[in-house]
Amino acid sequence: MNHLARTREEMEYWFQIQHLDIDQLLAEWRWLCPKPLKLVARNAFADLFLADESGKVMRLDVAVGKLELVADSNAQFRELAKNPENREQWFTETDQHVFAAKGLIPNETQCIAFDIPLVFADTTGRSRKPYIANIYEQVSFLGDINRQIKDVPDGGKVTLKVKS
Repeated sequence: MNHLARTREEMEYWFQIQHLDIDQLLAEWRWLCPKPLKLVARNAFADLFLADESGKVMRLDVAVGKLELVADSNAQFRELAKNPENREQWFTETDQHVFAAKGLIPNETQCIAFDIPLVFADTTGRSRKPYIANIYEQVSFLGDINRQIKDVPDGGKVTLKVKS
């Protein structure tokens, strides 16, 4: 498959979101996204692209709990998504290809996740292990973690207590 055809196919995947329930995806993110939002796209790592009532499109970076404006409209967002630099920044195209080559290809209700969430510094000295996760579980999990640590300064230490 040539590069242009692969890019077109990937973009179609990113925008095929009709089957996803935005209320379920954002349930643990209402602390950051309290207003009504519409899902317009997603990437393989579960970042969500959301349109507000005025049509502005924002990227919810679920790994680090940040919401940023990326376009003034859905049409502008789709046009900007054709730019290779924007695709790399928003959809992490290179990483998606690397993981796909290793067999990690999420389906429509899955995403690529990591055994140690990216929001945490890895102090174990080993690399993070990627795996395929349910997108609802992953987005919820990361929303809960990011809510709990939102007031911790960058580089601050946290202690995780796992309850069984």
